[in-house]
Amino acid sequence: MFAAAAAGGRRQVEPWHKARLDPDFVEERVLWERGYRHVAGIDEVGRGCLAGPVTAAAVILPPDWQPRGLRDSKLLKPEERRRLDAEIRAHAVAWSIAFVSPELIDRINILQATLLAQTLAAARLSIRPDALLLDAVILPEVPVYQRVLVSADRLCASVAAASVVAKVARDSLMEEMDALYPGYDLASNKGYAAPEHRAGLEALGLSPIHRISFAPCRDRQQMSLWENEAIGQPPCGESADPGADAATEDAEEPDLLEAVELLG
Repeated sequence: MFAAAAAGGRRQVEPWHKARLDPDFVEERVLWERGYRHVAGIDEVGRGCLAGPVTAAAVILPPDWQPRGLRDSKLLKPEERRRLDAEIRAHAVAWSIAFVSPELIDRINILQATLLAQTLAAARLSIRPDALLLDAVILPEVPVYQRVLVSADRLCASVAAASVVAKVARDSLMEEMDALYPGYDLASNKGYAAPEHRAGLEALGLSPIHRISFAPCRDRQQMSLWENEAIGQPPCGESADPGADAATEDAEEPDLLEAVELLG
């Protein structure tokens, strides 16, 4: 690998330099030994998508239990994720999922929506966590100890488990959305900017689940293909009632405050 300070400008790659692929309980065990009994791993999926919600999951695993083959969800085949998801839900001390809609993503931006999804996932656990393990973000509204790591989904078993649960939940939702809004190949690309998805945007315009604040969607017009009456809701980013946005905003804020209070 390149190393400017090494002789010849390069250094031999040793085994310990290689990327970790198989998560373990090293980080969790450190927290357990410090007295944190319920350590929750949290991860999110769908942050870079053009359509659909951003989704977060929180998982508290039993000490030193993890299903065979557990890895970061991005490294797994769909059938492996589904198997692991079922095992995690069956054996976890607690697990939860939270979705933040495309409309709210457009309103508060994707970073804030990601933090909100993770905060809600932590708050919805049936058992209050004593500590959180997170991948590269900190949750400022959550008053419990937080350990933030880079690539935590490849290091920590509980974060890897959360990535699997979040991924399976969101993928299932996007498959349902593909049936409602065909033409974008959402069942395959899950809302990411794949060529088939971009082709659908060119041909059909935006659907109600597209993120209109994202660059590939920003300059497109909502087309009449998706009639309001047919889908039972206004186009993405619009409201049938001029006061509905304010009402929705008022309704969402107490939900977040209530969620945070559950952890207080």
